[in-house]
Amino acid sequence: MSGTPEQELLSRTALGTFRLNGQFLAISEELARPAGLTAAWWQVIGAVLREPLPVAGIARAMGITRQSVQRIADLLVTKGLAEYAPNPAHRRAKLLRPTEAGREAVRKIEPGHAALAARLRAELGEKDFAETVRVLERLSGVLDAVAEP
Repeated sequence: MSGTPEQELLSRTALGTFRLNGQFLAISEELARPAGLTAAWWQVIGAVLREPLPVAGIARAMGITRQSVQRIADLLVTKGLAEYAPNPAHRRAKLLRPTEAGREAVRKIEPGHAALAARLRAELGEKDFAETVRVLERLSGVLDAVAEP
């Protein structure tokens, strides 16, 4: 590919990220399957484990469309894994929160999740693992900043 060194780095970063996304989705599907979840369901439930959020807030946090999150949220509610609660800040934008069944499903994923985290730490080393997280979070923040008009 021709172009500036910066263009080459951007292309390599994008391709690496696309590959990582595919790898994480495949691993997440494997981890979530024994709990009766899909990777997407786990992602949405995981976003509201600490605190209930409106669908738009979940979408922003995950970087996907509100419509995608709404479809999954509605399905989780139908399956009894999540529920909608009133939102004191906005009457129409209800909050999504996990039910006890949803929390239990996520707990079933924990052993596999912990094992994978330990394997990654063993392969990368604790310092490089933490640095990887730092660089990815920084890159995401910078992309948000440069994408704003």
